[in-house]
Amino acid sequence: MVANTSTQGNNQVKDNKVDHLVKQYEQFIVSEDESIDNAFARFNIIITSLKALDEGYSSKNYVRKFLRALHPKWRAKVTDIEESKDLTSLSLDELIGNLKVYEMIINKDSEIFKDKGKRKSLA
Repeated sequence: MVANTSTQGNNQVKDNKVDHLVKQYEQFIVSEDESIDNAFARFNIIITSLKALDEGYSSKNYVRKFLRALHPKWRAKVTDIEESKDLTSLSLDELIGNLKVYEMIINKDSEIFKDKGKRKSLA
C-alpha cells in the first residue's frame, strides 16, 4: 500500500511539472532585444524538459511555435519563411540557423545606420 501512495505522489509531481512546462511553452515569447541564440536556449530547455517527461510536441509544432513567439520586428522574415519554406519539413535547427543569419544582417545594418548618424552629427 505504501508503494502505491509514493507512486501516486510521483505521478502528481510529474503532472505538476508537465503542467508548468506546458504553460511555459504556451506563453513563450521572444522579446524585442533578445538574441535568437538566447531565445532558442530558453525554448530548448522547455522542449527538452517536456520530452524528458514524455510530453513532447511534434517538431513541426516547435517550428510554428517559435515563429509565432518572435517579436513583431521579425514579421517580414517570418512571412518570408512561411512563404518560401515547407514548414512541415523545416527542422527547428534549420529555422534557428536561418533566423541567426537574418539577425546578423539586421545588426550589421543597424551598426551602419548608427555610424552614418554619427558622421552626420560630426559634420
